[in-house]
Amino acid sequence: MRTVLITGVGGSGRTTVAAATALATARSGQRTLLLSTDRAGALDEVFHPAGPAPAAEPTAETAPAPWSPPTELAPRLWVARIATPEYFRSELASVQERARSVLDYLGASAVAAEEATELPGADAFALMATLRAVHQAADRAAAARAAGGPPRGWDVLVVDLPPAPEAIRLLGLPEQLGRYLRRLLPAERQASRALHPMLAQLAGVPVPAQRLYETFGRWQEDLAAVRQIIESDAVTVRLVAEPGPLAARALRAARAGLALHGCRVDAVIANRLLPVGSADPWLAAASGQQQAALKELREACGRGPAAPEHAAAETTGGGPARIPVPGIPVREVPHSGRDPRGLADLGPLADAVGPVDARPDRPAAEPWTVEDRLADEGLLVWRLPLDGAERDDLSLVRRGDELVVTVGEFRRVLPLPSALRRCTVAGAGLHEGALRVRFAPDPRLWPRDH
Repeated sequence: MRTVLITGVGGSGRTTVAAATALATARSGQRTLLLSTDRAGALDEVFHPAGPAPAAEPTAETAPAPWSPPTELAPRLWVARIATPEYFRSELASVQERARSVLDYLGASAVAAEEATELPGADAFALMATLRAVHQAADRAAAARAAGGPPRGWDVLVVDLPPAPEAIRLLGLPEQLGRYLRRLLPAERQASRALHPMLAQLAGVPVPAQRLYETFGRWQEDLAAVRQIIESDAVTVRLVAEPGPLAARALRAARAGLALHGCRVDAVIANRLLPVGSADPWLAAASGQQQAALKELREACGRGPAAPEHAAAETTGGGPARIPVPGIPVREVPHSGRDPRGLADLGPLADAVGPVDARPDRPAAEPWTVEDRLADEGLLVWRLPLDGAERDDLSLVRRGDELVVTVGEFRRVLPLPSALRRCTVAGAGLHEGALRVRFAPDPRLWPRDH
């Protein structure tokens, strides 16, 4: 399922751009679902100037999902919100039921649904559950259409995410949680659970029941499924910013964080651009400052006059030539003079943003590559694309068979490829948007030539 994640600088009009993107995509003939994490009613203001739209009636397809029943607001355009409170209460009840034996032994009483208040971070878990549920619903609808059924489901999902720093940490959460679960409940401990009933009788202490292990297993499956969605070629990110003194720097940091987690940016939306050539001195000065920031933003994205559209091929020692990825397109959205309210106001913005393009729903190619330079330099080089990263913001730590990479405020633990696990780190360097980590074979572990 084609999915576009909208994020960017806080206060830059992300929700409005997400709504315009969804509207443009629906007008292009694709059945589109706009999913929002916003609780402040911004979508109600954009789509319904007179007040919120009436809720749609739940159906067999949407009622079990962790989002509100989608409401069709325009031809081929549906809007829904993530139902975080309901999702949290449902998951809490499920965990308490599966851990009932432990709770009874400790003398703990379960939290009733009516007194359950969602905890910080519940939005992230609800969003992950919703992403999976929407994709599952789309797969079922596609199968039904292929069997001759009526057109149902959606072709494109547009997600209105929080500001970039929070969104990037959210996109890295499935991998991080999966790693923590594997550490807390390794495979060998799960394999020994057949002995637990006997151990419980000997010790007189209840041990985690089979249903609790099943809960952990379900969480791991859910996290793996969400990771598979995020890592698909059909999922891209659009960054929104209002050009200003700090916009280029903020977007550069966002691009680096997204690249660290393997997310692909398909466009940057320069929002709320003021008209140029005004006779009013104040407006002319503000527009001039904005145009200067827009130029810097374009150059940072590789689309400015000083940056070539297609750079020369980069040749790596002992390997084929690599053609760098072209720069990120920057789409300009003019300031409408007021906050858009209703489909009539969204129309011009939808024309400026444009519809979502088609992309194959398949696993994305592995972005990290190993270059074999053993013959010439006695090294293996791990190439990590980190578009937007700056040297002073980078930090590397080798920890066993993992490499901990920190870019600014973002961190990711990367498992080393098998060949690099038998090597020692010989150095690293950042060049043309890629971090190259050099590894020298460890004579104690590397196979000797005979």
